[in-house]
Amino acid sequence: MAQIRPLAGVRYSRSKGFDFSDLIAPPYDVLDDATKAALQSKHPNNIVTVDLPHLPAKSVGPDEAYGRAAVTLHAWMSAGILQRDAKPAIYPYAQTYAYGGRNFHRRGMIVLVKLSPLGEGHVLPHEKTYSEAVQDRLKLTRTTRMQLSPIFGLFPDPRGQVTATVYKNLSRPEVSAVLDGVHNDLWCVTNSDTVNAVMDSLSARAIYIADGHHRYTMALQYQKEMTEKNGGMLPPNHPANFCMFVLVALQDDGLLILPTHRLVGGLEGFDAAALKSAIAAVADVTEVDCREEKLGDYIEHVLPRQPAATLGLFDGRTRKTHQITFRNVDVLAELEPKHSAAWRRLDVAILQRYLLDEVIKAKFGGAKEPALEHTADSAAVAAMTDGKKYQIALLLKSTPLHALEDLGKTQELMPPKSTYFFPKLATGMVLNPME
Repeated sequence: MAQIRPLAGVRYSRSKGFDFSDLIAPPYDVLDDATKAALQSKHPNNIVTVDLPHLPAKSVGPDEAYGRAAVTLHAWMSAGILQRDAKPAIYPYAQTYAYGGRNFHRRGMIVLVKLSPLGEGHVLPHEKTYSEAVQDRLKLTRTTRMQLSPIFGLFPDPRGQVTATVYKNLSRPEVSAVLDGVHNDLWCVTNSDTVNAVMDSLSARAIYIADGHHRYTMALQYQKEMTEKNGGMLPPNHPANFCMFVLVALQDDGLLILPTHRLVGGLEGFDAAALKSAIAAVADVTEVDCREEKLGDYIEHVLPRQPAATLGLFDGRTRKTHQITFRNVDVLAELEPKHSAAWRRLDVAILQRYLLDEVIKAKFGGAKEPALEHTADSAAVAAMTDGKKYQIALLLKSTPLHALEDLGKTQELMPPKSTYFFPKLATGMVLNPME
């Protein structure tokens, strides 16, 4: 059973006249030198200075980088730039955004979730983690004693009762900020009846990690370290036993998953005719009437309407688009017999495990491992697939939300980059003290 509780969060002071749009940042792992510098140019107290003390993101930096982040954070606390709330609260957190000509409104809440080993309790993962990225976040947490950004979690709420309880009787947001065109609104709910009702309602529900697997894995390691420092046992309410989440209902109308397309380079002798011949026994390859400048429209509007086990391919050399339709939707049955049918029939699993691993790498990869890049930006695919650095782009439909629930039941992990929840959560709305 999930254990949920409110938190007395640390927030930017509302009495200092800040424009909160200048203070928040995207998650650290989507930033580079240029985007970090742009955020810092908005305001000297932008959270990115603390949250991303070392580049590149997800790599382990020198101890002094994390030390500087801690000094900066504590200086902001001492100066009253950041302040801890007096009472534990649930923080309703909504994001309003536009995508593909439509407006979306995603409603969630910031709470603490008690840690449990991944796949062994109420928190269920869907992606693998990598040690270096975990160690980077662990070093930062050790020095700052603060969880700087929330984990994005999903929970079943088929009748919308939990979300309705959280958002009942809310007035104007306490904090509003715009980041990359997304409007972020935050409230603070301390009413004990509301807080208790939400905790009770969520106690019997699973939580699926949408984004933040490395941060959750880090939190487990941090909890282990704190347990060892405390003689092998932590008090039940110790902060290291909990992790800050933004929880959103699986049924929320504002949830949007984008596909993450694969750009492949370093291929030898690739052409669509050779691919068609190589997979003729299981799939059909047909050219699509799609001009290069309309590739984004094909990805956004045409490919999603195609049958299951249908992929797209853009050839950077010929500038032509092809559609790959698998007649055998369980083509992975022999390659991955230990996986469930639900896993084997994911488009992303078919792309990764069969088309990329068994065909493209084997037949066109040459002596070296092909270069691989990912993008969720459909408008950028054609330009990125230049025929030189990246010869082809493998195009996907979105992974359906129900796949997280299906694979959660069997405790199976999807291939890397299977989901891209849009938009990202903002860092800096609420921080979670770890001591």
